[in-house]
Amino acid sequence: MHYDLKVPYISNQGELQRTLAFLTELGYNTVALDYTLTGKLPGDLTNQIPEVLPFNTPPALQLLRRCTLHLSDPSQNHRLSTLASTYDVLALRPTTEKALLQACQSLECDLISLDLSTRFPFYFKHKTLANALQRGIRFEICYAPGLLNSDGGASRRNMISNATQLIRATRGRGIVISSEAKMALGCRAPADVINLAVMWGLGQERGMEAVGREARNVVVQSEMKRRSFRGVIDVFYGGEPPEKISGNEKVEKAKQGKGKRKADTLENGADEEVARPKPVSRREQKRQTKRARPENGDGQDEKPESGSKDTPALKDNSLTKPLTIGEVG
Repeated sequence: MHYDLKVPYISNQGELQRTLAFLTELGYNTVALDYTLTGKLPGDLTNQIPEVLPFNTPPALQLLRRCTLHLSDPSQNHRLSTLASTYDVLALRPTTEKALLQACQSLECDLISLDLSTRFPFYFKHKTLANALQRGIRFEICYAPGLLNSDGGASRRNMISNATQLIRATRGRGIVISSEAKMALGCRAPADVINLAVMWGLGQERGMEAVGREARNVVVQSEMKRRSFRGVIDVFYGGEPPEKISGNEKVEKAKQGKGKRKADTLENGADEEVARPKPVSRREQKRQTKRARPENGDGQDEKPESGSKDTPALKDNSLTKPLTIGEVG
């Protein structure tokens, strides 16, 4: 799955609909609509992005609602916990070195999104960014402002320089690449984004993770923060409990089951398989063989008749009896 976690929520609904449709054709499965806040937060924090958009969206596209807060004064209280519970993803965009240091060390967020199309007056330090990586916070690179080249090439030069410096400081870990495209012209396919990552020095495998696994980890982690207790225990709906059956009903059902015969259950439609006959034991086979033999009154087998063709007739004993001396005289 491919993710694009920053598509600005603009007032031009027609252009936004074309951008979402084009991202779906490019192969993206999840897109986050971004609302930007600058300065002091209002008293009533509500989600400015509606759950159901006023136009049709592709059915295979999953939409998330994101908020990006610009940080300039680190001493200002921004009520990030309330803001994080209102949106699906919370990102911080520091503009000064002190704000970046505070965002990496103590502020609770899901992403640190830097505007790499501008020139920073400071360098990215590995020790500062490593604190954010240990806390599970990812860094975001947005490529559209550097590709459109609307200021004569300065934004493109800054994008290449800052992206290379950020990848060097993070050792290529925890990088998420998004578009920040306000129109369909600024969107790129996942394969093109991977090529940009290779040009910045990220590597092909890390580039694939930047639009896939790393972005998914941001979404899952933000959901666990909002729904679970301290990111460990999650409560979800498991369905209605089964109906309790009283003791009398159990006895009645047991009696009904015992009184039925197997043939009755087959006819009632519970099971349409034909009952197979039980195998006959050897003792029963001997009994059946003994019953099948013809028996006489004494319980012995009848002797065959003398005139039968099958067995020859026995000779008379008088003919075969030896002669004595008196009988010969």
